[in-house]
Amino acid sequence: MNPWLFGFRDFDPGDEGRREALCTLGNGYFATRGAAPESRADGAHYPGTYVAGCYNRLTTTVAGHEVENEALVNMPNWLLLTFRIDDGSWFDLAQVEVLHHDQELDLERGILVRRLRFRDRQARTTRVVQRRFVHMSRPHLAGLETTLVAEDWSGTITFRCGIDGRVTNCGVARYRDLEGHHLVDHQTFEVAPNITVLHARTSQSRIRIAEAARFRVFVDGELVAVDQSLIRQDDLIAHDLALDVAQHAEVRVEKIVSLHTSLDRASTEPVTEAVNDVRDAAGFDELTRSHSLAWARLHHRFHYGLSMSDGAQEAVHLHLFHLLQTISPNTADLDAGVPARGLHGEAYRGHIFWDELFVLPTLNLRMPRLARALLTYRCRRLPQARKAAHDAGFSGAMFPWQSGSNGREESQRLHLNPRSGNWLPDHTHLQRHIGIAIAYNAWHYYQASGDEEFLSDFGAEMILEIARFFSSLTHYDRSRDRYAILGVVGPDEYHTAYPGRDRPGIDNNAYTNVMTAWLCRTAVHVLHELPDQRRGELIDALEIRHAEIDRWKRISQRMFVPFHGDGIISQFDGYDRLAELDWDAYRQRYGDIQRLDRILEAEDDDPNRYQASKQADVLMLFYLLSAEELEDILGRLGYPMPPETIPRNIEYYQQRTCHGSTLSAVVHAWVLARSRRHQAMEFFDRVLASDLHDTQHGTTSEGIHLAAMAGSIDLLQRCFAGIEIRDDSLRLNPLWPTELGPLELSIHYQGQPVTIKVTGRTATIRTTPGKKRLPITCTCGSRTVCLGPGETARFSLERPTRGADPTTFAP
Repeated sequence: MNPWLFGFRDFDPGDEGRREALCTLGNGYFATRGAAPESRADGAHYPGTYVAGCYNRLTTTVAGHEVENEALVNMPNWLLLTFRIDDGSWFDLAQVEVLHHDQELDLERGILVRRLRFRDRQARTTRVVQRRFVHMSRPHLAGLETTLVAEDWSGTITFRCGIDGRVTNCGVARYRDLEGHHLVDHQTFEVAPNITVLHARTSQSRIRIAEAARFRVFVDGELVAVDQSLIRQDDLIAHDLALDVAQHAEVRVEKIVSLHTSLDRASTEPVTEAVNDVRDAAGFDELTRSHSLAWARLHHRFHYGLSMSDGAQEAVHLHLFHLLQTISPNTADLDAGVPARGLHGEAYRGHIFWDELFVLPTLNLRMPRLARALLTYRCRRLPQARKAAHDAGFSGAMFPWQSGSNGREESQRLHLNPRSGNWLPDHTHLQRHIGIAIAYNAWHYYQASGDEEFLSDFGAEMILEIARFFSSLTHYDRSRDRYAILGVVGPDEYHTAYPGRDRPGIDNNAYTNVMTAWLCRTAVHVLHELPDQRRGELIDALEIRHAEIDRWKRISQRMFVPFHGDGIISQFDGYDRLAELDWDAYRQRYGDIQRLDRILEAEDDDPNRYQASKQADVLMLFYLLSAEELEDILGRLGYPMPPETIPRNIEYYQQRTCHGSTLSAVVHAWVLARSRRHQAMEFFDRVLASDLHDTQHGTTSEGIHLAAMAGSIDLLQRCFAGIEIRDDSLRLNPLWPTELGPLELSIHYQGQPVTIKVTGRTATIRTTPGKKRLPITCTCGSRTVCLGPGETARFSLERPTRGADPTTFAP
């Protein structure tokens, strides 16, 4: 088994949606699902192409309410290529005898291959091989090659090759009551005998989209002229290409496509750019070669030397592949965030949540400029966040839980429960902790990269404005002599109100409160990190007074955190007074209870009544903060938390979580890694399987779960390998599972390339030679060494070696 090859055997219409999502090809600018080129949206297939940052808003009347919905737009389908033999019908896989069918995704080179052999009703046997790419270094280009062999017949073959604009956003069943016709004003034309163009625009955002397609036909390797006719409609354009085929002849149709929009930089006009691109583009083979070289450069930067099982390696390679298809070097120049479901489908309407919290740690240590680009997406929307805070009666910047084009709140206020058919109020926009995640990402990017320019020009202002918002969200509770935060929703999402209370939100969500204390302390630290001149400029520009800084310090020392029992952090104030759920009864009745909220609502019940969580909430604290950091924060707040209480908290919430989000398995694997290795590995396996085996039963077809995929890589990198960036030091606390074999990886720490090899409780660090490279500080356990360029240090958890020790050497 080659762990770099991933694919599917046979054809299964019921599984086609999952396969299309997992076989998506992309380059950070746009991505196209792995649908068959002859297919249309028909219940089994769903061709979809999505451009990063291309959103449009439509309004629909739902349950008596006007709902304005912004979505990532499904672009015209450039894949369109089908064929027919003689005067027969156009090829339909359901109408022939399939002798062989497989799809193979080359995760190393970014190429999807489809192999098909069939016998039609006239007993003619035909073999077809199709290859495609979405070019990694020419981000507007894609290619499709179709090779057909007439095994036992001769006759006329007609190919239809073109662009189909008859697309809508209808890839998610529960959204189909919402208006999905985003493209209007279609125009089609032929600019050369072998080049066609489809142009359209989005109805509200008025983004212009142009796709141009070029074809060439070869017979037995020779370029040939064919009889052709133009099929032209307002929203579809294609050529019918007819030629006589002898038995055993090999016919190859090469299709090169360019996609441009009016959002592109260095662009005069989309149609002109698209036409020029395909006219000047090289042939399919040459483009495949340059595309593969671009992937090789990426794999070098994101190198993982893995010794685990082939199946686990395949899953990790698949996860890294889809991460880099969604966020690549081409993303660095775009105004785009991290869509929760990648560019792979229409779930969550392509919105940006907090998923970069799970994605950026991998990018910070591999390609920090991509992390900076994603943070810049947030920086550009700081004015909108300030306006949102002001309109809600707060100070600072209130970032939205769901973001899209311009950074306004895109969370729906109604959502459909498919189990009951009811449209219900949605209060998840009260997840104010999104701002904390953004500040956390900005601070940790700075620590990993040493990018002082980012902190000075953008990051500090964003962190300070978020701290200002949470300070204004916080109020002083005289009865407790503590600060409190009321009326929010935590990461759990099941608890959006107290039972019987009309006002939405819960009080003193522990995760939000503890991280607010972290944020306020960090904001003060950020001010001290800035150069004197820039600090003075920001204090003047933001009108930060000493009293406000003093309030941040007090919040970091007097924030209320609810506890109950023997050192258990309460998920929120009153959580322990909620009813216990009969978990065994619900599992026996329903089997899969990942979406317990839908089950309870369909029973006319309410998850707000129970100590039951969708996903990790309190345990997010143990995910984001080291044990030392959490102990320090809680200690400053006056809540001593001995280390032995951490396992009790993990056990308590593990028993009360149904893991309705793929992210929950990431967090549970992380927090169990150092106490219950066997369980941690079980959760790690769940993360690897989440999209591969569609463990949420139908959600993968709507788009992959990007944060979980990135989270699996981060588990290897930061959790099991124990790599942490803190206090201007590269810290190692290796606890690598022996069953995974040794790990070798390359990272970038503060601009320095570093290679790390981890086995069990030992690690070897090697810096890259270079006269201009600065030394880096490395810490393992209680010992610290300073490594210069081209030096190597070997560590165990108990004893690092350096300098004169014979186990340390310069290569």
